[in-house]
Amino acid sequence: MKQYVLTIYQGDGPPPAPEILDPVMRDLNALDKEMKDAGVWVFSGGLQPADQARVVQMRGGEVFATDGPYTEGKEHIGGFTIIQAPDMETALGWGRKLAEAVALLPVEVREFQGE
Repeated sequence: MKQYVLTIYQGDGPPPAPEILDPVMRDLNALDKEMKDAGVWVFSGGLQPADQARVVQMRGGEVFATDGPYTEGKEHIGGFTIIQAPDMETALGWGRKLAEAVALLPVEVREFQGE
């Protein structure tokens, strides 16, 4: 079975108010349960805001760590879910359900290499 990552992109800034966030979290929890019941769920998680990220990279033969996200932007990865699916079309079906659960946030669906 192939594995896919369903990546949620969210805008920078403070989290939405509870009246917006609570229904989204309820729908995400319900979708996680649906994925687990269907046997496709592997792992999922939300990430801290991008401004809390650290970037580690080689420069001039030395490894440096810097504060902040790797790229500057108005949107960053907010969370992800890894699933198992037989093909991209099936994975896209789960991606559609995830997009519905997170309301207006885009979801990218990508297959892992070497599967």
